[in-house]
Amino acid sequence: MAAMTTDPRRMLLVHAHPDDETIGNGVTMARYAADGAGITLVTCTRGEEGEIIPPELAHLASSADDTLGEYRVGELADAMKALGVADHRFLDETGHGFAPTHYRDSGMAYGENGEVIPLPNQHTDAFALADLDEAAGRLAAVIREIRPLVLVTYDPGGGYGHPDHVQAHRVAMRGADLAASPGPGGDPWQLPKIYWNAVPRGPMLAMMAELRAAGENPFEGWDAQRLPSMVFPDDQVTSAIDGQNYFEAKAAAMRAHRTQISVDSFFFALSNNVGRPIMAVESYALVRGEPAGERDGDGREVDLFAGVA
Repeated sequence: MAAMTTDPRRMLLVHAHPDDETIGNGVTMARYAADGAGITLVTCTRGEEGEIIPPELAHLASSADDTLGEYRVGELADAMKALGVADHRFLDETGHGFAPTHYRDSGMAYGENGEVIPLPNQHTDAFALADLDEAAGRLAAVIREIRPLVLVTYDPGGGYGHPDHVQAHRVAMRGADLAASPGPGGDPWQLPKIYWNAVPRGPMLAMMAELRAAGENPFEGWDAQRLPSMVFPDDQVTSAIDGQNYFEAKAAAMRAHRTQISVDSFFFALSNNVGRPIMAVESYALVRGEPAGERDGDGREVDLFAGVA
């Protein structure tokens, strides 16, 4: 059940694996949690196929003990504690009368041109292969239960193409539609605002050029003609949360995901060991609802609840 709060502001975030939520929305979650809003995170898998950074934990891998998923459950709990989020759930444990199931990390591979493709020989319970309406029905029950004003998830390309991110997007959008009709969890609920994680193209290209000039290249293979789906034209990025005051909370949450992330001051690295800046401003594209309230210097709304709470 959702953590009790008298604040009418309720936000639901839908992510594919533990750590995705912190990298993309860490300061947003910390800011609103600290301000008393109700934050619910639904994670679709336990990240069983993730690549492991600390050598001493290599035995957790799916090719060895296959216990990484269990370990990452604990990492997620520690990360949510750092962000102040009490209500975090896995999609396959949502209850509301659904039959037991398991959504496993589908993994990913790279094609000949460096694009992300599905992992060959996926497990039969891979999340990317899950029945869309069944998975979305589980999420719809959560939406009817907590009645959020804001939903945050990925764009249709899943940010960078991971099959589980793409499926999480589909489940989130379908779940929002299903929740508007009667079903498990409570009365029908129409979500007022839906956001996709988005990075404005102009600042992204400028940052890439600056890092290249400094001899760093954390975005191998990316250029102005080949950017991932999470990079949006500047005028399509409608909203931005300045979380400078919550940078340390985000960094602490990232450190909690130690199998997947290494943190050094203002930078972090994934298993490729290439440093990227930890973002203290998180941007979004509003795809359902209308922008409202105060705007920043780029004309973007600064409160995701503006106009609905």
